[in-house]
Amino acid sequence: MSNTSNEQTKTNNSFEENFIDENVAAKSSRVKDFIKKFMKRKTAVVGFIIMILLVFLALFGEYLAPYDPDAYDYVNMLQGPSAEHWFGTDHYGRDILSRLLAGTRLTLGVSLSSVIVGAALGTVLGLLAGYYGGVIEMLVMRGSDVLFSFPDILLAIAIVAILGPGIVNVFIAVMVFTVPSFARIMRSATLAVKGSLYVEVAQSLGCKDGRLLFVHIFPGTIQSLIVNFTMRIGSAIMAASSLSFLGFGANVTDPEWGAMLSQGRTYLNTAPHMVYLPGLVIFITVLAFNLFGDGLRDTLDPKIK
Repeated sequence: MSNTSNEQTKTNNSFEENFIDENVAAKSSRVKDFIKKFMKRKTAVVGFIIMILLVFLALFGEYLAPYDPDAYDYVNMLQGPSAEHWFGTDHYGRDILSRLLAGTRLTLGVSLSSVIVGAALGTVLGLLAGYYGGVIEMLVMRGSDVLFSFPDILLAIAIVAILGPGIVNVFIAVMVFTVPSFARIMRSATLAVKGSLYVEVAQSLGCKDGRLLFVHIFPGTIQSLIVNFTMRIGSAIMAASSLSFLGFGANVTDPEWGAMLSQGRTYLNTAPHMVYLPGLVIFITVLAFNLFGDGLRDTLDPKIK
């Protein structure tokens, strides 16, 4: 029995190694084709460049800020854009550009982390639902349908209203409404890959369910996962900023973009730059992620040349 088991294990490993080698051999040409095809979509390239800039600012923005984002200057309160303060100052005399740069890490951090956790949970649920079907599929899909019946922002507001205000609860709210999107997409992708020949061969050779799911099936669903991930980040940024704007998110003293908008609306007539500039930054950020997601989806679609 032990010899038979060892031979079976060697056969499985040999099959997997051959399958991986065949994919590695074609990887370099696929990457070149992908880059060439992606570069043809100028708006997606612009979105990608803005994304890289935003990530850089999230890491080093607070060090690049010309002023202390929390420093009060009552002499220069509500000043418009000038050579000294490029984006003007707020009602406490704080430099708005410095606060926007410092707030990039907080805004993007909450949005990205919530989407990452939601994507991980939704991916696992979608893989299990697509592979096993039955009761698991019914529970995952019906639960997703219940969450989908509410608009994202209303669901997020309801969750934060139950849990209470705070940046951690905003993270939980955005994560919760992110899960069903990934669960449904990954279930469909799993069903499509599950019927592939190499999966059936691996299954006939006695591969365990865990190896089938994460070694053979999951790599075939990564394309759908990546596209949905980039598209959901824009929605997460809008939701997180909206919750902070409504007073459910970051503390009003924090340099978070939505909280800055909430403070600026009081001075819309006397200092409109307090609203326009943070709003413009949110708009450009969401647009960049959406443009990149659209371009990535078109690039990965074999029907589009």
